[in-house]
Amino acid sequence: MSRAKLIFSAVLAAVALGAAGLWLWRAETPRNAGEMHAQGIGPIIYYRDPDGPFYSIKPKKNAAGKDYVAVRASEDVSFEDKPPEVAQTQSTGRRIRYYRNPMGLPDTSPVPKKDPMGMDYVPVYEDEAQDVSTVTISPGKLQKTGVRSEPVERRAVTVPVRAAGRVDFDPRRTAVVALRFEGFIESVEKIAEGDYVHKGQPLMRVYGPDLSSAAAEYVAVLNAHSAARTEGARRRLVNLGLDNVTIAAIARSRRVPRVIDWPAPQDGHVIERTALSGMRAAPGETLFRIVDHSLVWILADIPERDVETVAPGQTAIIRARSYPDHPFKGRVALIYPHLNMETRTARVRIELPNPEGRLLGDMFADVEIEAGGKEKVLAAPESAIIDAGKRQVVILDKGEGHFEPREIKIGKRGDGYAEIASGLAEGDRIVTSANFLIDAESNLKAALQALDHAEAGK
Repeated sequence: MSRAKLIFSAVLAAVALGAAGLWLWRAETPRNAGEMHAQGIGPIIYYRDPDGPFYSIKPKKNAAGKDYVAVRASEDVSFEDKPPEVAQTQSTGRRIRYYRNPMGLPDTSPVPKKDPMGMDYVPVYEDEAQDVSTVTISPGKLQKTGVRSEPVERRAVTVPVRAAGRVDFDPRRTAVVALRFEGFIESVEKIAEGDYVHKGQPLMRVYGPDLSSAAAEYVAVLNAHSAARTEGARRRLVNLGLDNVTIAAIARSRRVPRVIDWPAPQDGHVIERTALSGMRAAPGETLFRIVDHSLVWILADIPERDVETVAPGQTAIIRARSYPDHPFKGRVALIYPHLNMETRTARVRIELPNPEGRLLGDMFADVEIEAGGKEKVLAAPESAIIDAGKRQVVILDKGEGHFEPREIKIGKRGDGYAEIASGLAEGDRIVTSANFLIDAESNLKAALQALDHAEAGK
């Protein structure tokens, strides 16, 4: 073989070897950055089960005998949207000012780089760096973090005032049966303490010399047809405590009864009975005590700080210890004009209908007064307020992923809402969920801006 042929064969062999090497290199090397990201780069963070949501810090096999899959730093879960930076810059025309650490550390870079975990630094654009008060979040991140917002509206903010109380009877609905003359009780009806009596129902039969004398005079005047003296004789019977029904019966019969049936003055329960058959009754001595329980009082002691919010006419919910699942509704009738010096509480009287008689005297009850009035004020959900003690902040939703922290002043709270004294207007949309995430992003942005200014001044 000639020397020229030998050189030509060597060249052909070199070209073939180079093509084969190039083909092998392309087969083993990812074709683009997306393929590199799909294969994963960086150190191994953990291992995951290919068949289920299980993880391990070291290699292992699952129940089916399959090896756990290694997850590298570039494949780790991230809530950030990471479109190609070049494409984003070209599409938006925004200029990148610097790159910040993705974990929030005070570290910036003028060029793209990765942190020790393999995570890309986040670009900060010039318009973002200038507006520190506004936070911009991508739609994908908003959906992942569950950000929700609603408008600020006017509503009545009720402040529930809770206190312990007890059931008491209304003394205005209590009647005492007593004689206005010295008499004798001939017999008592079959009535005992706790029995319910109706108005006009006979309680006992009474004899009294003064009563019989007045009845005899009244009958004599009627028989004499003396109209001038009739009214005086009748008035004497009324002054002795005789009711109109008994007086009318005497006038019809024109006879003086030996004993008088003494009736109940009102409906109610007999809570005291001292009358006995054959006993002597002195004037003014209590023989029966009857209480009408159809309306009762709840006496509650509220703290001194809540006195200003409670007013007569407000609705109160009563839950007796005996009926925890059966609330009663009443209204505040009176706030007593003095405080208890030992407990620094004010007594409130609540009037409560009790037609079924379920509430008994001296029962303990839990009281909740719907205080605060019915006037509508500008109010926001308490979940939207980030309260730092001396400073309250809400996140204002400006639309299209733009949010702005706004300092506000709040007033009274209640029913899950807080009154907005200043800082917002009716109709402003505020974030009600995931607002702490946006607030943290805003604080981080302000800190990085301050750091950037400090570095620029050096």
